[in-house]
Amino acid sequence: MKALSSFKQFNLQPYLEKALEAKGFVEPTEVQEKLIPVIKKGKSVVGQSQTGSGKTHTFLLPLMDKIDPSKDEVQILVTAPSRELANQIYQAAVELAEASDVEIRVSRFVGGTDKKRQLAKLEKQQPHVAIGTPGRILDLMNEQNGLGAHTASAFVVDEADMTLDMGFLEEVDKIAGKLPNNLQMLVFSATIPESLKPFLKKYMVNPVIEHIKPKSIISDTIDNWLVSTKGKNNNELIHKLLTIGHPYLGIVFANTKQRVDEIADYLKNQGLKVAKIHGDILPRERKRVMKQVQNLEYQYVVATDLAARGIDIEGVSHVINAEIPNELDFFIHRVGRTGRNGLDGIAITLYDPSDEKAINELEKIGIEFVPKEIKGDEIIDSYDRNRRTQRNKSQKNLDTEMIGLVKKKKKNIKPGYKKKINWAIADKEKMQRRIERRSQARAIKKAKKTKK
Repeated sequence: MKALSSFKQFNLQPYLEKALEAKGFVEPTEVQEKLIPVIKKGKSVVGQSQTGSGKTHTFLLPLMDKIDPSKDEVQILVTAPSRELANQIYQAAVELAEASDVEIRVSRFVGGTDKKRQLAKLEKQQPHVAIGTPGRILDLMNEQNGLGAHTASAFVVDEADMTLDMGFLEEVDKIAGKLPNNLQMLVFSATIPESLKPFLKKYMVNPVIEHIKPKSIISDTIDNWLVSTKGKNNNELIHKLLTIGHPYLGIVFANTKQRVDEIADYLKNQGLKVAKIHGDILPRERKRVMKQVQNLEYQYVVATDLAARGIDIEGVSHVINAEIPNELDFFIHRVGRTGRNGLDGIAITLYDPSDEKAINELEKIGIEFVPKEIKGDEIIDSYDRNRRTQRNKSQKNLDTEMIGLVKKKKKNIKPGYKKKINWAIADKEKMQRRIERRSQARAIKKAKKTKK
């Protein structure tokens, strides 16, 4: 039987071990166990793992372990795509630094803060650890007597896919271009999209690539329900689900700012006290709203995916997907807001027949749904949407076009037309087989990459 691992195995400085004990961290997560020793050796890393897997301490612990406090210079530079994420990393770094007897300076640089004040402070003294959003970091690096990041020995790009999605990769590229050639570079991301790969190739030579697959796609403490919206008013349905479920704290996710506004306004008109979070809400206002949510002044939050990746709200008991996200990876991030730290949670996804393909894709990656419906004032079990298919497994899954062709074929029609229909069906089946082969080839390729 494998002995339980602990942070002691990494031989970190005593102050870091003390900080971990104070946090109650005993056993490292999988990503920490695999990558802390690699990062300690000074190697560059591409770490692919889900939110909540312990990425922040995976890079902070081994990098802060190597800080020389006697040097008045930037030694670690970290970028994050949103102010909220930068703030989370900053708080984690401060907690570690505060356990040290010798001063380790950690500074945060994000938009919406006083740039002049930051420059005045930087002119007097540089931080050992600089954490911030790409725009502000680059801005301060470009200023005379600004952020002296050129001395950094390590550069961390956190949530790289989100950095790309939000259009900040150009700034990160410019930052990396100003840093030393022998730099240790660490890129962490939930996904590695194709459009991110040129950036990785440009700055990283033979990095250690580690893909940490989630042990279960969704925590087993979460009940994952699927509710059909067919013929129903979505806003009314959301209101019913929230008021029937009596959440301790419920988040409703929507894909657009406009939809967030619509849902929030509807719920407010029904007498619910609702907070809303999306990109058009000013950072200061968003910070105030987040504080109120954390103080339980609101029981309901309506948000875009910014909140799923960038904001950590404790005690979420219910998550409702008002619509399936355009990027299916975001589904996991949304649902992962509940059922944390061993607590129970409920995730409810609303769907209509046009979402069938997206639901199937989610099921393919191992997400299981339990069908539910509302009857009166109760949420009850419903039938499986695939029940007809299961009843007749031998019948081929034909799309609507194919079904139409087959029906026409059965009718009494001219032989020449029948031939054309036969050809059309054969072409359609050939195309289907081609798609299936491609899909299998991709899966095999992916499996080989993972083994490497």
